[in-house]
Amino acid sequence: MSAGNILVWIVWFAAAAGCIGSALAVVALRNALFSALALIGNLVSLAVFYLLLSAEFVAAAQVLIYAGAVMVMFLFVIAYVGWNLDIAWTGGPNWQTLGGVVAAAALLAELVVVIVLGAANDLKHSNKIAVNFGDPASIGRVFLSNHLLAFEVISIVLLVAAIGGVILGAQRRRERTGGIR
Repeated sequence: MSAGNILVWIVWFAAAAGCIGSALAVVALRNALFSALALIGNLVSLAVFYLLLSAEFVAAAQVLIYAGAVMVMFLFVIAYVGWNLDIAWTGGPNWQTLGGVVAAAALLAELVVVIVLGAANDLKHSNKIAVNFGDPASIGRVFLSNHLLAFEVISIVLLVAAIGGVILGAQRRRERTGGIR
């Protein structure tokens, strides 16, 4: 094994540890601001994986768009609403706990299926990568043709989330000031 391969494995394990650690921090931290900052760390560690896959454009887009623009919007909404206030559902209702258990079971089932299919060698794929893999033109073509509806729906959901945050923030400010604007 060459020194380059060892370095790649070291970077891969560091990115994996960062990804798992920051993902756990996103769901474990009670403070919304710290949770959002952990999500930024998760997005950056995912960008490292894209770099290891030689998808430099996707890695740059990950950092600039998601860790940059989208997370700045999330942090703005969190700051506007108030990140140090108690969360209304602290402890969570039973349906939230049930939903988390069902989601974890589904992920575990998917992991078992992938491991079993991988052991049976049923996950064969071609090692040939197209020349235009990961370049801006091919990504733009996929976004604006095959996934245009999903792309637009996500932008509308993010817009609705920002508007909802502003409305909730304005409502809380009115409650704190006794209706005085």
